[in-house]
Amino acid sequence: MNRRITKPASTRAPGVVRIIGGDWRGTRLPVADRDGLRPTADRVRETLFNWLQPVLPGAKVLDLFAGTGALGLEAVSRGAREAVLVERDPQLADGLRQLAAKLPGGERVQVVCADALVWLRTAPSGFDLAFVDPPFAGDLWAPALAALDGQLLENAWLYVESPVTSAPLPASGWRPYREGQTREVRYALYRRGRA
Repeated sequence: MNRRITKPASTRAPGVVRIIGGDWRGTRLPVADRDGLRPTADRVRETLFNWLQPVLPGAKVLDLFAGTGALGLEAVSRGAREAVLVERDPQLADGLRQLAAKLPGGERVQVVCADALVWLRTAPSGFDLAFVDPPFAGDLWAPALAALDGQLLENAWLYVESPVTSAPLPASGWRPYREGQTREVRYALYRRGRA
């Protein structure tokens, strides 16, 4: 009698994603068991950062709903000058601070423990790129995109991730650059300013 032995589809440990490019490539980012925490998939991040590669060197980046920090940390790993990661969960924010402190050049990462929408009321401006990927159940896209507008430079870039059934749009003045989707996620990159 032959028994068929199947291997698991992934050998990656559950609860971990990795930085996939740049100086910190391979760095493990823990994924805590939290409602709404859904890290951007590796394939989506690879596509996004291929689009952004010419923009990243020297950029000031905002990761508005940081979670695992995968987007903001990936940006710094690939050449962004600095990143501000905003995360309201104190344990997740503390974990991001500890991780950044261990990375060479990690001082370029600032972690803010705050509600993103409250923080945006008094946030500094001058960001070249912002990532907006809130928990899907919260329906936070419209208020976040409206509040974020003043913190971004005139020729800034904006990444928005949402359920495939939704297409939140930034305010007027933003032009679609590229977009894609998986079975569960729609992701779009916008550019502000002239072509």
